[in-house]
Amino acid sequence: MDGLNMSRRIRRTPYTDRVEQVGVRGFSVVNHMLLPKAFQTSVEEDYWHLREHVQIWDVSCQRQVQIEGSDAASLVQWMTPRDIGKARVGDCYYIPIIDANAGLINDPVMLKLAEDRFWLSIADSDVLLYAMGLALGRGMDVKVSEPDVSPLAVQGPKAEQLLAGLFGEHIRDIGFFKYGWIDFQGTRQLIARSGYSRQGGFEIYLEGGHFGTALWDAIWEAGQPLDIKPGCPNLIERIEGGLFSYGNEMTRDNNPLEIGLGKFCALDGSVDYIGRAALQKIASDGVTQQIRGVAFDGGACPTCSKPWPVMVGDVQVGQITSAIWSPRLNCNVGQSMIARGHWNAGQAVTVRSQDGKTRSGYVSNLPFD
Repeated sequence: MDGLNMSRRIRRTPYTDRVEQVGVRGFSVVNHMLLPKAFQTSVEEDYWHLREHVQIWDVSCQRQVQIEGSDAASLVQWMTPRDIGKARVGDCYYIPIIDANAGLINDPVMLKLAEDRFWLSIADSDVLLYAMGLALGRGMDVKVSEPDVSPLAVQGPKAEQLLAGLFGEHIRDIGFFKYGWIDFQGTRQLIARSGYSRQGGFEIYLEGGHFGTALWDAIWEAGQPLDIKPGCPNLIERIEGGLFSYGNEMTRDNNPLEIGLGKFCALDGSVDYIGRAALQKIASDGVTQQIRGVAFDGGACPTCSKPWPVMVGDVQVGQITSAIWSPRLNCNVGQSMIARGHWNAGQAVTVRSQDGKTRSGYVSNLPFD
């Protein structure tokens, strides 16, 4: 399917059968697991539908790294520059995870399940092995594992209406980046107000893959009066909304300050974490580049499968790492690290896309207006 050769090495999800039934056109692979990337509708049709209605997304590839034990909080804190000391049970924290050089390992959502139990809902890198190695090296009293948890996202402005009707009005009381609980077929399941879009929605962290088909079917049926459609993270909506993709916009070559995560970094010495000295030095010296949006013309751009140079005159000041045509803004939108001195909004640039065109554009703040 779309050139992806299936094998048991690439893990199916509890929802893959249903995704195939509703017309998936292709998959990507994240955390060694299938992620639907396109359905019958075009990216633009999917974009408008997501902004107006409700969609169901198989995001089981957001694997959970479970850390439990008496040293669980200490291990999570050692991995991130964000101070998690004030996190309460019921909170979801977006946390950068870094290495000894302040290089970004991952940018997961941390869910605090108990004082001694956490889930890290990860992007596409092997945090499980990193956490295991740190715990072993520091002799910590923790167990690190990947539980049988498969997130299913319900995104869009009608998501709350759908889920409140299906699981109860208490859904409306769950705050942003908080979680609550639903009852499903005699089990207690975690539901968070979160998701990889700016249109509002929830993620159900289904514990027990054998419930996957039944959960999908229940939501699908309840969503029919609301024009529910199958979907996936939408590239237009993601770029416009300033949501970043680990492996695209940032890797271990980048630090949290370059991607605008300074507000999530304790730099005053009050919290100890791996890479603290390196991150403090970067903050003291000042970053040399930072993530920005780039709006540019030249007609609908091709798929960005390799970096595109961003130029000011004859000088390269960045590179586009994700880009697509925005039907709402009537221009191409992209994300790029931009060199200091050229990153102010309105800076005129040219973009050399991989179809050979040189396109005029300008630097924009994120999210795009």
